[in-house]
Amino acid sequence: MTSRDTTAFGRRLTALAIAVGLGLGVSACSGGGRDQDRTAAAASKVGSGSAPHEQLQTDRPLAELQGQGDLSLTITSARRDPAGYVTVRGDLKNDASTVAVVPAELRGDELKVLRTGPSLGGATLVDFAHKKRYYVLRDTEGRPLTTTGLSTLKAGESAHVFMQFPTPPSNSVGFQLPLFDTANIKITE
Repeated sequence: MTSRDTTAFGRRLTALAIAVGLGLGVSACSGGGRDQDRTAAAASKVGSGSAPHEQLQTDRPLAELQGQGDLSLTITSARRDPAGYVTVRGDLKNDASTVAVVPAELRGDELKVLRTGPSLGGATLVDFAHKKRYYVLRDTEGRPLTTTGLSTLKAGESAHVFMQFPTPPSNSVGFQLPLFDTANIKITE
C-alpha cells in the first residue's frame, strides 16, 4: 500500500465517520420532539381537571363562521404560547357541491403579503377591552405566518388552517377574516 492509497483510505474513513455522526445526530434531534409531545399529551389527558385541558379534549369548536360562496371556517383552538404569540387553528371547508375558489381577499391587502400568494394573511384578532387590533405575524421576508397556497377546495373538501398573532392581553377577543362573519373566541394557555 502506497502513501497515496493510505491518504485516500483515510479520507474515505473520515467521510464515513462524519456521515454516520450526522445521521445519528439528525435521528436523535428529529425523534425526541415527537416523543416529548406524546408524553406531554398523555400527561395532560391523565386528568388534571383544569379548564384549558378540558376544553382541548372536547370536540366542540370555539366558533363557526360562514363565508362567501359556501365556504365555512370552524375555529377549533386558540392557544397562547409562552413565546408571545397566539396560534388559531381551524378547518376551512367548501360546503358547496362544486369546486370553490378561495377568495383572494382572505390574504388581505398588504403589498408584501400579496406577493406571497394565496393565504389567510388578512385575518385579525380584536381586543375590544383594550381597543387594539392584532394582524397575522410576518416572518423576516414579509411572508405571513399562516396557511398558504390555498387556491381551490373540491366539493365537501376541508383544509386544516392556522394563523399566528401577537398575544393580546385579553383572553376574550374577536376573530375577523375578510368575507367571513366575526366571531368571539376565547384564548387558552
